[in-house]
Amino acid sequence: VQLQASGGGLVQAGGSLRLSCAGSGSTFNFNAIGWYRQAPGKRRELVAAISSGGRPNYADSVKGRFTISRDNAKNTVYLQMNSLKPEDTAVYYCGQSGYWGQGTQVTVSS
Repeated sequence: VQLQASGGGLVQAGGSLRLSCAGSGSTFNFNAIGWYRQAPGKRRELVAAISSGGRPNYADSVKGRFTISRDNAKNTVYLQMNSLKPEDTAVYYCGQSGYWGQGTQVTVSS
C-alpha cells in the first residue's frame, strides 16, 4: 500500500481545507483508513476513520466540523475540514494497515 496525502496549507480560523489521500495497492478499497494528526510535542492522534463500506468515526474534538469520505473508484479518501481552529494545527497523515502517507501540514492562524 502506498499513500499520498495532499491539500494542507495555511488558513485563518473559521476557514476550510480539504485533504486528499490517494492510495494504491490491491487492498486499498477493502480496508478501513484513517486520518491522523500530530502537533509539535504531542502524540499522533486519530482524527477520523472510515470503513471499507463508508461508515465514518470521528474524534470528539472534530465532530460536526470534519467529514471523512472515500471514493473507491478514485482510490482516494478525503477529509473536509470546516470551522478550523488554531488547535487543529498539525501535520496530518493518512494511515492504513500500518502504512502511512508522508503527511501534509495544516496551519490555522488566529
